[in-house]
Amino acid sequence: MSKSFKNVLVALLVGATVMTFAGCSSSGSTTKTAAKVSGEINGGGSTSVQKIIDAAGSEFTALNPDVKFTYSGTGSSDGIKGATAGTYSFGCSSRDLKAEEKGNLTELVFAYDGIALIVNPANKVTNLTKAQLTSIFTGAVTNWSEVGGADAPIVVVSREDGSGTRTAIEELLGFSGKLKADATVKEGNGNVQTTIAGNANAIGYVSLTFVDKTVTAVNVDGVKASVDNVLNKSYALSRPFLAIYDKTKADPATLAFLDFLMSADGQKIVTDEGGITVTK
Repeated sequence: MSKSFKNVLVALLVGATVMTFAGCSSSGSTTKTAAKVSGEINGGGSTSVQKIIDAAGSEFTALNPDVKFTYSGTGSSDGIKGATAGTYSFGCSSRDLKAEEKGNLTELVFAYDGIALIVNPANKVTNLTKAQLTSIFTGAVTNWSEVGGADAPIVVVSREDGSGTRTAIEELLGFSGKLKADATVKEGNGNVQTTIAGNANAIGYVSLTFVDKTVTAVNVDGVKASVDNVLNKSYALSRPFLAIYDKTKADPATLAFLDFLMSADGQKIVTDEGGITVTK
């Protein structure tokens, strides 16, 4: 083989290699991936965020097979206590933390949510004012005919003590500690939803993510409960979704999951699961 031919061959091989690397960096090709993590992530707290957190945890463990991820829907107050004590890797709350709960916790707002007032689809009431809702939940109004509905008793369904959704709705409607004594109390958004779906005279409240064809969300002061109306602040009953953790106790796997939750992929999951993103 001649020296000139060898030089041509080397040039061709170098050119091919350069083209190969250039192809890998083009659109739609392999991109740099984050380092894999391992360990156990044990989260818990608000049931309102559970659909989002479960979906994000599933995707995160698919990307990091050496991570074991669990989330327990036990209520916002329990999530805050667990994050403080370190019994949870991170907690979730669907309400703002009280001053006495903050301690050494870091609060990460990963989504926003609206609280929907729901009735059975058979109920013809489509709009209620905040004042009417307060009267219903405190027992001042007890019959649907008093708010434009049928002549039937109103069955009030509420959440358990410690629920972030309950705390938020009571604060937003101004009846903290004044829930009517005979209200039906259910644990978790899902139980409220199924109770309303099974009782034509019932009214309750759930996260927007739990509104489906089995229940009807009533307008509040003429405004529909929707993502758009939460974002434009025309719908009054909204709140943040928080992930909370103690920096002195958080492990690398937990921090990596929370970073993922705030990433473009994580925020897409928020949207896919009915939440409202905090990033553009």
